[in-house]
Amino acid sequence: MAFDLKGRELILGVSGGIAAYKSAALVSMLAQEGIAISVVVTDSARQFVGDATFAALSGRPVSHQRIEPDRYPLGAHIELAQRGELLCIAPATANFLSKAATGMADDLLSTLYLCFRGSILMAPAMNAQMWQHPAVQRNVVRLQEDGVQLIPPEEGWLSCREVGAGRMAAPAVIANVIRERLAKVPRPCRAS
Repeated sequence: MAFDLKGRELILGVSGGIAAYKSAALVSMLAQEGIAISVVVTDSARQFVGDATFAALSGRPVSHQRIEPDRYPLGAHIELAQRGELLCIAPATANFLSKAATGMADDLLSTLYLCFRGSILMAPAMNAQMWQHPAVQRNVVRLQEDGVQLIPPEEGWLSCREVGAGRMAAPAVIANVIRERLAKVPRPCRAS
């Protein structure tokens, strides 16, 4: 099903895991459809994919600092939360799931998560043993209770040279969930 999502505002959070390279493909795919994407990266995500990649693909500067008074006088977490219609965190590492489940806010992405009022999607990505760990599964349950929609990880070849569940869903799968969620969110009235 085709949706007219041109100009819709997506905030894509990228936490630090090897699956961040898939997030670049996701940004490219959605930007080609006219979705406006603001990318927020953690410091560890920047070790996997550079800001220049996400900026070129989204056509917007990448955000990673909590305090940028020249760009975000009210605070990046506040202004991005007000701008976005949907927040998707892909990949969502075990570390990020833990922060979100416990309300820890020690970087821009975790602070933005706490400020965001709209729909939130997370696409977990991690080693199979981490994904199956009881602590991670408790965090998953807590996030779902909080209203977060998780896009389950896939089973397959992992960067640890093993096969198992934990690999981030394919960009096309995540894009379809984003399209469906954005289509359900009423278009905001924007001042002209």
